[in-house]
Amino acid sequence: MADREASPIPLEIRARLAELELELSEGDITQKGYEKKRLKLIREYIPHAGGMEGPMSHRAPLGPPSAARFHRRRTSGTRDERYRSDVHTEAVQAVLARHVERKMAVPMPSKRRSLVVQTSMDAYTPPGLSPLCSDSSSGSEEEAGPGDDMSGMEHWMSRPSQLGPAHLGSTSSSSSSTQSGGSGNAGRLADSLAHAHISHLAHTHLAHTHLGHHQQSHLSQSHHGIGHLSLKRKGALSVAENGGSLRRSCEFGSDMLWPPPLESEENHSAPPDVTGYSSDSSHSHAERHHMSNMGTIARNTQKYGNAERMETGDVQQPDPNQPRPEGAEMMLVRGEALGVVTNWPPSLEAALQRWGTISPKAPCLTSLDTAGKPLYVLTYGKLWSRSIKLAYNILHKLGSKQEPMVRPGDRVALVFPNNDPVAFMVAFYGCLLAEVVPVPIEVPLSRKDAGSQQIGFLLGSCGVTVALTSDACHKGLPKSATGEIPQFKGWPKLLWFVTESKHLSKPPRDWFPHIKDANNDTAYIEYKTCKDGSVLGVTVTRIALLTHCQAMTQSCSYTEAETVVNVLDFKKDVGLWHGILTSVMNMMHVISVPYSLMKVNPLSWIQKVCQYKAKVACVKSRDMHWALVAHKDQKDINLSSLRMLLVADGSNPWSISSCDAFLNVFQTKGLRADVICPCASSPEALTVAIRRPVEDSSQPPGRGVLSMQGLTYGVVRVDTEERLSVLTVQDVGTVTPGGLVCVVKPEGLPQLCQTDEIGELCVCSIATGTSYYGLTGMTKNTFEVYPVTSGGGLISDYAFVRTGLLGFIGPGGLVFITGKMDGLIMVSGRRHNADDIVATALAVEPMKFVYRGRIAVFSVTVLRDERIVVVAEQRPDSTEEDSFQWMSRVLQAIDSIHGVGVFCLALVPANTLPKTPLGGIHLSEIKQLYLEGGLHPCNVLMCPHTCVTNLPKPRQKQPEIGPASVMVGNLVSGKRIAQASGRDLGQTDDNDQFLFLSEVLQWRAQTTPDHVLYTLLSSRGAVSSSLTCLQLHKRAERVAALLMERGGLQEGDHVALVYPPGIDLIAAFYGSLYAGCVPITVRPPHPQNISTTLPTVKMIVEVSHSACVMTTAVICKLLRSKEAMATVDIRNWPPVLDTDDLPKKKPPALYKPTNPDGLAYLDFSVSTTGMLAGVQMTHNAVGAFCRSVKLQCELYPSREVAICLDPYCGLGFVLWCLCSVYSGHQSILIPPVELESNPALWLLAVSQLRVRDTFCSYSVMELCTKGLGLQTEALKARGLDLSRVRACVVVAEERPRMSLTYSFSKLFKDLGLHPRSVSTAFGCRVNLAICLQGTSGPDPTTVYVDMRALRHDRVRLVEKGSPHSLPLMESGKILPGVRIIIANPETKGPLGDSHLGEIWVHSAHNGSGYYSGYGEEVLQSDHFNSRLSFGDTQTVWARTGYLGFLRRTELTDANGERHDALFVVGALEEAMELRGMRYHPIDIETSVIRAHKSIMECAVFTWTNLLVVVVELEGSEQEALDLVPMVTKAVLEEHYLIVGVVVVTDIGVIPINSRGEKQRMHLRDGFLQDQLDPIYVAYNM
Repeated sequence: MADREASPIPLEIRARLAELELELSEGDITQKGYEKKRLKLIREYIPHAGGMEGPMSHRAPLGPPSAARFHRRRTSGTRDERYRSDVHTEAVQAVLARHVERKMAVPMPSKRRSLVVQTSMDAYTPPGLSPLCSDSSSGSEEEAGPGDDMSGMEHWMSRPSQLGPAHLGSTSSSSSSTQSGGSGNAGRLADSLAHAHISHLAHTHLAHTHLGHHQQSHLSQSHHGIGHLSLKRKGALSVAENGGSLRRSCEFGSDMLWPPPLESEENHSAPPDVTGYSSDSSHSHAERHHMSNMGTIARNTQKYGNAERMETGDVQQPDPNQPRPEGAEMMLVRGEALGVVTNWPPSLEAALQRWGTISPKAPCLTSLDTAGKPLYVLTYGKLWSRSIKLAYNILHKLGSKQEPMVRPGDRVALVFPNNDPVAFMVAFYGCLLAEVVPVPIEVPLSRKDAGSQQIGFLLGSCGVTVALTSDACHKGLPKSATGEIPQFKGWPKLLWFVTESKHLSKPPRDWFPHIKDANNDTAYIEYKTCKDGSVLGVTVTRIALLTHCQAMTQSCSYTEAETVVNVLDFKKDVGLWHGILTSVMNMMHVISVPYSLMKVNPLSWIQKVCQYKAKVACVKSRDMHWALVAHKDQKDINLSSLRMLLVADGSNPWSISSCDAFLNVFQTKGLRADVICPCASSPEALTVAIRRPVEDSSQPPGRGVLSMQGLTYGVVRVDTEERLSVLTVQDVGTVTPGGLVCVVKPEGLPQLCQTDEIGELCVCSIATGTSYYGLTGMTKNTFEVYPVTSGGGLISDYAFVRTGLLGFIGPGGLVFITGKMDGLIMVSGRRHNADDIVATALAVEPMKFVYRGRIAVFSVTVLRDERIVVVAEQRPDSTEEDSFQWMSRVLQAIDSIHGVGVFCLALVPANTLPKTPLGGIHLSEIKQLYLEGGLHPCNVLMCPHTCVTNLPKPRQKQPEIGPASVMVGNLVSGKRIAQASGRDLGQTDDNDQFLFLSEVLQWRAQTTPDHVLYTLLSSRGAVSSSLTCLQLHKRAERVAALLMERGGLQEGDHVALVYPPGIDLIAAFYGSLYAGCVPITVRPPHPQNISTTLPTVKMIVEVSHSACVMTTAVICKLLRSKEAMATVDIRNWPPVLDTDDLPKKKPPALYKPTNPDGLAYLDFSVSTTGMLAGVQMTHNAVGAFCRSVKLQCELYPSREVAICLDPYCGLGFVLWCLCSVYSGHQSILIPPVELESNPALWLLAVSQLRVRDTFCSYSVMELCTKGLGLQTEALKARGLDLSRVRACVVVAEERPRMSLTYSFSKLFKDLGLHPRSVSTAFGCRVNLAICLQGTSGPDPTTVYVDMRALRHDRVRLVEKGSPHSLPLMESGKILPGVRIIIANPETKGPLGDSHLGEIWVHSAHNGSGYYSGYGEEVLQSDHFNSRLSFGDTQTVWARTGYLGFLRRTELTDANGERHDALFVVGALEEAMELRGMRYHPIDIETSVIRAHKSIMECAVFTWTNLLVVVVELEGSEQEALDLVPMVTKAVLEEHYLIVGVVVVTDIGVIPINSRGEKQRMHLRDGFLQDQLDPIYVAYNM
């Protein structure tokens, strides 16, 4: 391509092209019309332009439909030149073009309809509707972050699919080649042609061959474009190295990170179909969506999985191929000497006095109204007289004569709006004359303005008591009802003083301000907002102020009576230095263009330049941008008077494109290229460097096309081949006159950088700030820096000031800035600039989806590294899918161009990000909101899989103790075997002569007929019914008669008892025993949700082979109801007997059981994993069980026990139905369901009936803790007293919930509850009660274990409060007659003390097997009879399926032995195997619940190898998306796990069983079948 010489395009054609471009962006012509007209213009300048049409015309349709969709809405087409760089845009588009071929594989989140309300446009005042309104005043750059002030963007950012010849012109201002003559244009054309090729080749995936074009297109460019930046390189070798590594990361990186979608590889990698139905078209749309999303993530996780295995855990190793600086150590760079001009004034006040007296009529400042008409012209005479008057009033009219409020040297606040420069100028000079220190600040808009609190701290620390303001501003401040100005949040008490002349008294004739030569007193304090939002005051002395004015005068060649147009904020920074201070020193005339006028008429500043024939204009790049947008071929524009266009933010690397484009369009209007003068400045160092307006344009400005990869390592590398990720920088001129500059390393010692290394610029000059007011430590670090050489020697005896600017000094002493320290984000040892990332995000066709000026990029620390977060405001008119597409493209672009992953990309509704007083976005407030979970985004995309690469390695399993290891006595490999047992079951009781419970009841009915066994309480706490021994016996007889006669049941038949918790259930149970039947207790269906509860009942009845169902009349009716029939037809049930009207006669003979090993009852329950299992309980086991509990709890007839449990299975059933009959004590029965209407029922009953022992479930405890939390005082007043309770036992089949038992104890401690009395029991399917605290024996112990060791199945005890510690409480004492051993679940070998393994149990009351009525061999037979693989291989054990460990304590048991404590960790079947480690859901859930105050409940489960987190949201649906980043971060930090899916649901979605346990598998099925109706589902990438 280089050999076909393209002829340069003449200037007028170029201008015409630029105008065409604008017309298209404004929507005045169509794309087609644009291309036609364009081609006509450039045909003769491009060789074979017509011929190329053919072969290339087939490209347009190559973009997929998704790309086409992005072109639907043409926007208002405003451009933002400050961030626009054609090269960059094309790079981004080229990168995206590579991804475009494959369909997007980022799963789209699903959202509930109510969250996707399409807001009508007028509900907002979008920041981007009027061309300028996104920055109401001046968009303070430091805080607003990169993009705060543009709201327009043109179509060219979004043309991945229009790569025909139309593409050529989009680089008409390509920032990588200079406009220094014809050859530059040829270079630019070659460039764009190369680009057309690249994009084409990228489409066809010949990703390597296009490098050739790169190099060629660069040849034509290198003589001029990069010529000024001839940095030293070590031969071509390093070029290849650096270029190569970058290229590799770009190409393959991007190919890997976004796997192809499911469709293409359905056959081999669709996720397995776990839900159990066939994968056919019967899936609902939502399910398919689910599946494909899950598949995508699963594949992503697998892909990154390998990477994880390679890394080294915490610290990432530096890349051995990373570029390193190679230049020599830099030398100090000195600015030109500050000339000595004879008539320079000795101080700024002296200059004001001079002009005020010798030329009082000379204009000083003209302010404009919103129509652009002059509002007021302040002359030097007026400025002088008014300032004197104000100075006198400040010193003498505030406070009393004896006690003036303000003395010289005191600080006063200046609060003036941006449209009143005149009042501000008078106030500022009034302060200088009175020798008080002005502190200019923004007008507070409201009491809670973002950041105004910090301004308050600044005022407080400066000791400000007086605020000067204008009349209009004073009237506009928020007032209280009494008309007082309220104290703003965080502000000191202020006296507001209005500075208008009419309010002031005349100074006496003899009073005159004291005008001294400039000295080291403080002249003024400029505020500066830091990265974290804090506001500092930079003090500038009078001598620094004067010297700075002199340096500006010299470098800008200011002369008397010149006219300057100032668009900048006059309260601080460049606007203040040039528009208020230096102007007065030179008696110049400033035309101040307020932002309110710029909003209405963006061309206003250009019009003023023409009107006043201004020599100088002070602008920001966005002002140039707005001028371009609004410029419509005005005839009368002539900029030839301008000799200097000062670009205040010229140090922003992205300002270069605005400068180029502006020059391009306005060159025809008399603008000269050498007029554009970018400068670099900071609040601390004032002006650091400035490009001088040169008369002869012999030396063109410096340009550098730098490799982004090099920059991230802090190295300057001129980019020679990889065009996709570059940063083009322009110089900001040379060092300010009288200054010394050096570049030092950004971290650590201020050591000089090498010449090709990026560092922080430091300045030594009189003209800098001197301190942060009142902060000596920070001042030392910033204003008193002594740079050293690599040898450690000082380079100067004078202190330097850190500027906060990053960059390097190029050839010829030109200063290049590549970013700001504040915008620096360090990720894995590489530095990224927030501004650069914003620019990349904005190059992805932003206008349709987000507002330009409202994008924030910051970093948060997650898992010991910085992670990038991008937050943008979404336009109200963009659809879900569009926004999502845009988000996924942004992630790709940032990944490919910067080589860094984004942790979280969030879109928030328009206008909801906190603003600075100047209308920019308030970066630190946004970050704070993000960290607190208060952003309320409407779209979130998290990519932890891509950017978290420092997870610890998954560990390999260690070989366990096996038979080969030496076993001596009770030692395994030197450790005591982990085994323990409860005390013996002695044979002493009078009822031990009976082997069967039915016999015990008959015996009690004869011996103590009137002894009350059961009392049932109603919800009001009254006794609703009770049973004595005899009454129970009689009722049971009648039930038996009913079974035999009406049911016709035989001995050994099974009977399902479907009763509410109460006395009928007990009578029916003993009735069944009397009839020789085997009872099964079943929870009745819930009338409110029959459809879900009835099938479980039906299933138990079926699986248990029940010959009949006994129940109450009410439930009978329910089973026959319409709803029930819809779920289960009544005809499918066995006979249903209603026991409400029992036959009056007793059965002919009671059944006499003979076989103690026969079945007594079946215990059916649904485990947390959703498995229904019935355990066979023999008569022997029942007797042993009751006896064991009797001994442990010391139960005998005179005792009373309160039971608030569900009586359907496990220990709950045994306590409710069996124990009282066996031990004779009275059971006070409190159905847990009654607590829903009266939460205090249980505790009041315990208190009133003076109960010493009570049993409850976790759900009951939780109900009391949550429901009675605020009522303890009221309950105390009602006489609630729990001091008699000696045992309050929670019956459970899980790890003790310590936080719940702790908060329960703490809450009711005031009501007399002894914390030691609260304990837990532990049972499981194979043995319904293994541990129970009981009355004697030591208190439950608590240990703290290391959660990380636990994941590797190891127990490591740590101190309380140490990081990653997990408290575990002993699950109560081991019951009498129970032996426990800890075994390895895989090898079945015994384990040592304090080793984690499966709990095995041997006891007379073990279940005797699962009931499977079909006679087939039950698969889990080894659950009930397992033997150890070595050691004691004779004993038969039951496997509990729970992991835990035994630990011998220092405490003593009742029988004098040392006490062995059993700690339950969690169920094996619940545990999740992730990354080779074992996780217990409860641990992850605990972290998640702590992550955000709106998370009510949480459950986790795995799907393929992904972690799915379901959270219940308490609060408005708008908060749903706040939870996603919080949950992801919490799980990453605490568990080193990446959450795959976050599901946000309503309260009550997570199913909980009667024991208060979460049924995670039910939830999982509901999720996979899409039955949860979630508010939001986020798929983390």
